[in-house]
Amino acid sequence: MTYIENIPEPIATRGNFLRKALLVIALFAAPSAVLMIVGEAYAAELPAAKVAMVRIVVPARDILRGEVIGESDLTFSQVPAAALPSSTVTRFEVLTGMQTRRTLRAGETIRPDDVRRPVVVTKGQTVTMSFSAPGVELAAMGRAMSEGGVGDTVTIQNPVSFRMVTATVTGPGAVRAADPAGSPITTARK
Repeated sequence: MTYIENIPEPIATRGNFLRKALLVIALFAAPSAVLMIVGEAYAAELPAAKVAMVRIVVPARDILRGEVIGESDLTFSQVPAAALPSSTVTRFEVLTGMQTRRTLRAGETIRPDDVRRPVVVTKGQTVTMSFSAPGVELAAMGRAMSEGGVGDTVTIQNPVSFRMVTATVTGPGAVRAADPAGSPITTARK
């Protein structure tokens, strides 16, 4: 090895380092390349696996918080059943006419908690509270202590007695008081 003796020491060391680096790269890269080629060949031989797809309803455009959803705001999308949460909405009827609780992004799945009935009674609003029993129909004013849409249960404060009454929203600014729990409604008998 007389030829290495003639080369200055830093150049000879650099050459050994390069040889070692190339050897390490070859040892790691070669198996990876072989596995990649074999894997592609194996995948090409397998028949395409059938993935169960489910048709769901998604927003056709971004829908902002508080907007009422119309049919033109929605579209259908196909997604793999395995990746789908069980509470995802799959029918237009469930969403049409509902109000969004948060911004819904185009193409994203929608859960029932993302929407609600449009709010027709707001917190602090003065509402007409009605109560009916056989032979009696009462109406009084009250202050809504919570908000809700038609069919939702809200709490109403009687401004005279300051008692809290549970009521069901029947329309804009109107609620129907629930029967007090445990108090039977009696009718007069002859």
